[in-house]
Amino acid sequence: MARIVAGSAKGRILKVPATHTRPTSERVREALFSRLEHMGYVEGCAILDLYAGSGAFALEALSRGAAYAECVDSQKQAARIIEQNARTCGVQVAVTCAKVAKRLAGPPTRLFDVVFLDPPYDMPDEEVADALRTLPPHMAEDGIVLVERSKRSPEPEWGEDFVLLDERTWGDTRVWFAECTTTNGGAESLLSRPE
Repeated sequence: MARIVAGSAKGRILKVPATHTRPTSERVREALFSRLEHMGYVEGCAILDLYAGSGAFALEALSRGAAYAECVDSQKQAARIIEQNARTCGVQVAVTCAKVAKRLAGPPTRLFDVVFLDPPYDMPDEEVADALRTLPPHMAEDGIVLVERSKRSPEPEWGEDFVLLDERTWGDTRVWFAECTTTNGGAESLLSRPE
């Protein structure tokens, strides 16, 4: 069972897809958001949740005051459950039912302050690296990306567009925080973090 940890939807129980999903634990989510909020990256931000599963990360962000969130998952069942969970939480979330590679290959429609990548643990490292390579055009200036993997996984290949900020381990989960160093002038950021 998953639930929202804090904010306007605190305690709301989330449905989780029966297959192809490994939800981020409440303990890890609480720690991630504590770190993000300390860095000024939740309230008023635009959030992109890739490999979204139940949508728990995006919904937690909206509950805590994020201005906009989009969830991307290739499974139709996951997309339906994210929509149900959003109704349960009383928030609005954009849901894109598509493979992450296809979503990121398209032109940016908005720039995101926070991007969360939580791919299946058995996904090849090369696929994670490919997603990171195609992500910068979709990110706001000083945007941050979080990559969640097994603690046995190697550090992601960041390429030249990201600088590693932090790395944390909780149980079997490791999360890397990296800042995007690319400045995007081609798409207007519809939302920006409060100063």
